[in-house]
Amino acid sequence: MSHTPRNLSTPVEFDGSQYDTDDDEQQLTEVTPLMARDVSDSRPNKKIETWLTFKTRLRYYVPVFSWLPTYSLQTFWGDFAAGLTVTAILLPSALSYSVLAKLPPVHGLYSVIIPGLIYSFLGTSRQLVIGPEALVSMLVGSSVSQQQKYLGKEGDPETAIMIAGLVTFFVGILTFILGIVRLGFLDSVLSRALLRGFISAVALVIMIEQFLTMFRLSDMAAEDGIGHASSTVEIFIYIITHLHVAHRLTTIVSFSSLAFLLLFGRLKKRIAKRWPNVQFIPEILICVIIFTILCKTFEWNKNGVYILGSVKGSGFRFRIPIAPSFPHLIDCFETAALISVIGFVESIVVTKTYATKHNYAVSANRELVALGTANLIGSFFQSFPAYGGMARSGINDRAGARTQLSGFINAILVLLCLFFLLDAFYYLPKPVLASIVTVAAISLLDELPHDLYFMYKIKAWKDYALLLLTFLSTIFISTEYGTLISVALSLLLVVKHSTYPRITLLGKIGETDKFKPIKDFPDQAEHVEGVLVVRIAEPLYFANTGQLKDRLRRLEEFGDMSVHPSEEARMSPIENVIFDIETMEEVDASAAQILLEIVESYQQRRVKVYFVKLRENQKKLFVRAGIMDRVGHDHFFKRIPDALDYINRGGLSIG
Repeated sequence: MSHTPRNLSTPVEFDGSQYDTDDDEQQLTEVTPLMARDVSDSRPNKKIETWLTFKTRLRYYVPVFSWLPTYSLQTFWGDFAAGLTVTAILLPSALSYSVLAKLPPVHGLYSVIIPGLIYSFLGTSRQLVIGPEALVSMLVGSSVSQQQKYLGKEGDPETAIMIAGLVTFFVGILTFILGIVRLGFLDSVLSRALLRGFISAVALVIMIEQFLTMFRLSDMAAEDGIGHASSTVEIFIYIITHLHVAHRLTTIVSFSSLAFLLLFGRLKKRIAKRWPNVQFIPEILICVIIFTILCKTFEWNKNGVYILGSVKGSGFRFRIPIAPSFPHLIDCFETAALISVIGFVESIVVTKTYATKHNYAVSANRELVALGTANLIGSFFQSFPAYGGMARSGINDRAGARTQLSGFINAILVLLCLFFLLDAFYYLPKPVLASIVTVAAISLLDELPHDLYFMYKIKAWKDYALLLLTFLSTIFISTEYGTLISVALSLLLVVKHSTYPRITLLGKIGETDKFKPIKDFPDQAEHVEGVLVVRIAEPLYFANTGQLKDRLRRLEEFGDMSVHPSEEARMSPIENVIFDIETMEEVDASAAQILLEIVESYQQRRVKVYFVKLRENQKKLFVRAGIMDRVGHDHFFKRIPDALDYINRGGLSIG
C-alpha cells in the first residue's frame, strides 16, 4: 500500500518570539525536533530539522526575521506616522545633546542614525526609540572635558571626537558582553534611591552648566578658571555673582525660548486630555523654527547672540577609536562602565513598560546584545552612546508604532535631514539649544517628588540618606564622585543582601502541633523552653554562610535579630537546637563545612542538634560531609513535633 506524503512545501509557521524568556534557548532546542517529523516514516528528517533549527535561531537572534515576513501595509502607515513624529522631536534634541557631550552638533545626528538602524534589526522592543539622552550625554561630555584637560587640548573638536568614540566603543563592548553572559538582571542591581539621587543631581548639574550658555558667561568663566574641574556649587555661585555682566539679548532669547517650551508642554498635556492628537505637536521643532527665523530676520548674531552656524562633519567615515595613552584608556573605560549600566537600566524600563502594555515578550539579555551592537558599530562612525528614552518612546507608541520599522524610518528621515536640511539650521541660536537641554534636564526631575513622598510615607529613612548622599556628592564634589558612589553603594547593598542568611526563630502555636515565626505571630507563637527551633529559609552557599554562626548566636541570646547586641541576653539557656531545612533547597561545599562546624560547636557546649525535613537530594552531601554521623542518624525527622517528642522522651525513639 503506497503512502502519500504530506506536501512539505507548505511552511510550518513558528515564531521564535514566543520564547523570549531566560530559558528560551532550551525551549527552542526541545521544540524544534518535534516539529521536524517526516510524516512518511515518522522519523526525524535531518535536513528539515536543521533548517527549522536555523530558522528558529535566526528569528531569535535577529528579531527582524520574526516580524518582517508577516508585515502589513496597514501596520506600515502607523509606523511611518510614528517615525515622522519622532523625527520632528529627535532632530533638534540630538543637535542639543551633542553640544552637551562637548561634540560638534552633527554627531548627535550620527548617534540617531547608526544605532537606530542597527537596533531596528536586532532590538526586541517595538516601541523603543534609541538615540542621545541628556544623562548619558552629560557623562560623555564630562569625560571629554576631563581628557581634553589632561591632554592640554581643551576645546579641540578632533580630540573630543576621539575620546567620545573611545567611550562609545567601550560602551558597545561592555553592553554586548553583558548580554552574551546573560546579565540582563542588572536593571535590578541599582538601588532606586541611589539612582534617583544621582539622576536628580545630574539634572541640576546640566541646568546650571546650561545657564552659562544662556547668560553667555561661558567664555568669561573659562578665562576665570571656572570649568569642568569646578563643582556645580562653584559654577552656580559664579553665575549669581556675574549676572550683572550677562549678555542681555542672549538672556532674553534663552529664557523666552525656555518659557515657550515649558508653557507649550504644560498646555499640551492639559489639552491632550480632551484632544489626544495634540500630544503629537512637536513643540521643540516649532520653537527651533520660530527662533531661527527671528534670529535671521533681526540679525541677532550681529548683536552678540551665538548661532549654530554651518553644521559640518566628517560624514560616515569609518574610523577606529584609538586612545592616546593607557591612562586615558582606563578613564574612558570607567565612564563607559557607568554609562552601560545606567543606559541599559533606563532602556529596559521603557522596553518592559511597552511590552506589558502591548502583550508581547522581551528579553533583557537580547536587549543588551542589540544595544551593545548598535553602540559598537556606531563608535566606528563618530557617534556617541545611544540608548532608549521614555519620552520619545512614549510619543512613538502613541503615534502608532507597532514594529521596529518605526525606528528604522526615524533613522532614515534623520539621515535625509543630515544631507538636505542642515543649512536651514544655520541661524539657530545656541541659547535655544541650551534651553532644549534644560527642559530635558527638568524632565529628569519629574519623578523626584513622587519618590520623596513615597519614601516619607513608608518612613524609609535609610533610602532618604542614600538619596541625599549621592545627590550632595554629585553637586558639591563632581559628577565622577557621584557616579562612583552611586554604583559602589548599589553593589555593596546587593552584596550585603546576598550574604545575609535568612533564618527565622519558630514558636509553637498553643497546644497544636503547628509552628510559626515568632516575629510574625508574637501573640500566638511561643518559644519552646530549652529548645531553639530555627528555620533556614533559603539555599546556603559560600556567600551567605559567613554570618550564619553570629545570627544563630544572637537568636539564641535575644530571640530577635532587631535587638542590639550590646544588650543583656533575654533568652534562657538552651539544650537542644532543631533546624527546619525544608526550604533550604541547595547546599554547597562551603555551606556544608560551616554546618558541620556549627554542629560541633553546639555539641561542645552539650547542646543536641536535630534536623527536620532533610531533602532526599541532600542526604548524600550530609553523609559525605560527616554531618549525618556527627549529629546521629536518629536526629533526623520529618516533622518538628516528632523531634520534640523525641526530646521529651529523653532521646528514646518511637516504638
